[in-house]
Amino acid sequence: MPKTILGKWSLGLIIAMPLLFVFGSSLTNSLYKSVPAGGTIIADIVTRPALAITMLIGMASGISAFLTGLTAITKHKERNLLVFVATIIGAALLLFLIAEIIFPH
Repeated sequence: MPKTILGKWSLGLIIAMPLLFVFGSSLTNSLYKSVPAGGTIIADIVTRPALAITMLIGMASGISAFLTGLTAITKHKERNLLVFVATIIGAALLLFLIAEIIFPH
C-alpha cells in the first residue's frame, strides 16, 4: 500500500474512475434510454445531466490520479507499484483526451 497521502489519493482516484464510468454507462440504458445524445458536451449536459456529469467527474478523477501520483513519485519519493500503475493509467487517459481534442472523429 502507498505510504504517502498523495499516493493513497492517487490510488483512490484511479479506483473511482472506472466505477464512475460503469455507473455513467448504466445510466445510458436505464435513465436516458429514450433521450438522444447531444452533439457537444454542453448539449449533453443539458439533455442528460447525470450521465454527462458522472462521466466528466470520472475523467477528472483519472487526470487527478495522474497528477497526484506524479507528485507523490517525484516530490515525496513514493515507490509503491500501485501508485506507478495509477499514474500510468491516468497518463494514458490524459493522452487519449488530448488526442481526441487534436484529432476529433
